Amino acid sequence: MFKAFSFCKRKNLLLTGGMDRIIRVWNPYLPGKPTGMLKSHTAPVIYIHVSAEDNKIFSMSTDNTIKIWDLETESCLFTASSKASGIKGDFAACLYLPESRSLCVATDTVTLLHLRLRSPPEPCLVVSHQEPVPCCRYNPAFRQVVSCSEASVVKVWDFETGRLLSGFTGAHGNAGITCLTFDTSGRRLITGGRDGCLKIWSYNNGHCLHTLKQGKSLPTKCIIAVGWDRRINVYFDAPRDFHHFWKPQPHWQDDLNHGHKEDILCVAQCPPFLLATSSYDGEVIIWNVISGHIYCKLNTPPCSDDAEDGKGRSGVTLSTGAVGRLEGVGGGAAQPHCPSCCPLLTGSVTFWKLFCGACPIANFTPSRDKAQVSSITVTAGDVLAYVADQEGFVHVYDIKEYGLQGPELQSPKNVTFWRAHVSVVTSLELIEEKFLLSSSLDHTVRLWSVDGKYIGTFGQQSPWDIFTPASWSHPRVPCEILTDPQSTPAHPVLGGDVAVLRTKEEEQDKVVEEKFPCTGMWLGSTEK
Repeated sequence: MFKAFSFCKRKNLLLTGGMDRIIRVWNPYLPGKPTGMLKSHTAPVIYIHVSAEDNKIFSMSTDNTIKIWDLETESCLFTASSKASGIKGDFAACLYLPESRSLCVATDTVTLLHLRLRSPPEPCLVVSHQEPVPCCRYNPAFRQVVSCSEASVVKVWDFETGRLLSGFTGAHGNAGITCLTFDTSGRRLITGGRDGCLKIWSYNNGHCLHTLKQGKSLPTKCIIAVGWDRRINVYFDAPRDFHHFWKPQPHWQDDLNHGHKEDILCVAQCPPFLLATSSYDGEVIIWNVISGHIYCKLNTPPCSDDAEDGKGRSGVTLSTGAVGRLEGVGGGAAQPHCPSCCPLLTGSVTFWKLFCGACPIANFTPSRDKAQVSSITVTAGDVLAYVADQEGFVHVYDIKEYGLQGPELQSPKNVTFWRAHVSVVTSLELIEEKFLLSSSLDHTVRLWSVDGKYIGTFGQQSPWDIFTPASWSHPRVPCEILTDPQSTPAHPVLGGDVAVLRTKEEEQDKVVEEKFPCTGMWLGSTEK
């Protein structure tokens, strides 16, 4: 039951509050579902006012508690209790005076509260979501970033400033979102949830256009979904049909007879006609999308170092197929791809040659601690590969000529690396070949330059200007990364490598002795 409301013409927002102690934010043109909910009051809300000039929301409840909210982040900035404010008696009326920035409250007496609105200091811990972020994507058509959380919350961010533009909750009910992508026009958002459904959205207003039955997406002129049913489900895109449920097309015969035996974890496209899928048991299958037949299967090379430790088999590579994570690398002789957060993986990256017989041509471990690879992306022209792991590190490798002349015994040149998050990096995406977008289970979505300069975290208090490097957070880094023990450089003595150091010193001494044999002379102090 509503007890108060406020309409902001400048922001085109309607706010309501009532007996359930929740302030709801509405789009007046879509009254069926609120775009946000502010939860902090412990008594029914009886007054709401939106101050567009200050980007603030003022509210009051029946227990005479006054709260100030940030209009953009929808977070509570300040709470004034009745005792601290000197408000006594039953509430009668309330009025906000914008000229003096004061709140006039009428009870048994009239109380005038002068509000000092100051920008709060930047908190040490900035988060983009209140829950882990499984994925995010950049929309080049609108220059926006869309992220989602395990609580089924979708947020739309301005890429150029990092500010929150809009969002909606309950996208898949109580089920978390596991993946998202856009259609070719960039106007529709496709999400996959733990409820096994795909949903297609007009994400600017949060309106659901379609609901599909089953798992993960890849847009062309159809949507391909994979997941726990171990099947490859193909939905033909019908952009003009907004009122019916879509059903998948008949399964490919090879998929039914010779497809995956375990849950499919990921899918990647290798234009123009190849599709790669990878399952929980490490199997990677390359498909011909046109015929629906298996093109080849990739047998993951065993990892000799970890086999004795019982850590399982190594992951698959860096290109057209995947285990946990895949990335397509086009052209040339090498066709690689890469693993992710599957328990069977040990963190290696393998390059494959798909044509003229599928065979691995290179395998290396990017992480210093052999952490599992969780995401990978490649620049245009297959020049650089960005590999992220479960410890939050991003490693950059030069792969321009790697594997083109035949099998490689060494890893590619490591151009640079940095720590982007304190937890698993769930997605990486290169934007305009100048910026790197990342998300993580540490609740953050961040933007970096391609050489690792920290631009900012989406949702931070101070916006950045993407065209002005002076506005970036660099050379500062997120405080939780700076203070995390795993961010400290590895020292050979602390790591127990003293024996190695001694061996090197002995070798150096031996070299010195060979170059300068003993002459019977020595240097030292003498006592008289």
